[in-house]
Amino acid sequence: MSDERPQKPSLDKPSPDGPSLEKAAAPARPEAAVPAMRASDADRERVVERLRDAVAEGRLDMEEFGERLEAAYASRTYAELEPLTRDLPPVPGSALPGAAPATAPAPGAAAWPGRIGGTGTSSTAVAVMSGFQRKGRWVVPARFNAVAVWGGGDLDLREADFAEPEVVITCVAIMGGIQITVPPGVQVDVRGIGIMGAFDHSGTQTVPQPGAPRVIVNGLAFWGGVEVRTKAPKGSKPLGGEKPRKEL
Repeated sequence: MSDERPQKPSLDKPSPDGPSLEKAAAPARPEAAVPAMRASDADRERVVERLRDAVAEGRLDMEEFGERLEAAYASRTYAELEPLTRDLPPVPGSALPGAAPATAPAPGAAAWPGRIGGTGTSSTAVAVMSGFQRKGRWVVPARFNAVAVWGGGDLDLREADFAEPEVVITCVAIMGGIQITVPPGVQVDVRGIGIMGAFDHSGTQTVPQPGAPRVIVNGLAFWGGVEVRTKAPKGSKPLGGEKPRKEL
């Protein structure tokens, strides 16, 4: 009977059957050392916008939207955000059957990149037993404050430029009213609080266009109201031809 015992494979020298155990384990070290990439507030908001588009297109019901929305705001890393939109198309609304041409819903969609950037025209508007108005060509700053006390205000953003891709309009309406008009394609997020008053978003709700700004409306309405409406710019012509002129 032989006294020979099988030798253990060396960790330094390669065995005849393949690489050593030390080398085989080496590729796993860099992967384990990579930390989970943290997600920013902007990353979470992009996912939330994608989910809202999916609801508008009928891809998600409200129950699914609510679950994913809660998960999106609770996510801390990209790995937690990625599954929330994994089953959605890369560009929301781009492959819908029978969709109208891109120029039909908003003739000025291609101009959005040229309308973002610059210095705000003004950052505050106040009306006390009076009124204020901002309309036509003006630059909406990243933060705008509007106050109406026993008065009214009108903010028309249809022909305006935007200092930033996201602007915040804070409204305070006390026994008064403020009306904000935005063009189609702009995403609107209304977060105001009404006490014996209301924040209302009316008009045709449209899917946000790529490159269009986002308008966040918050604040307080006490015995007053803040109305946000989506409306096409004045003078926009129908696709069929020119608007007929009125005879004087």
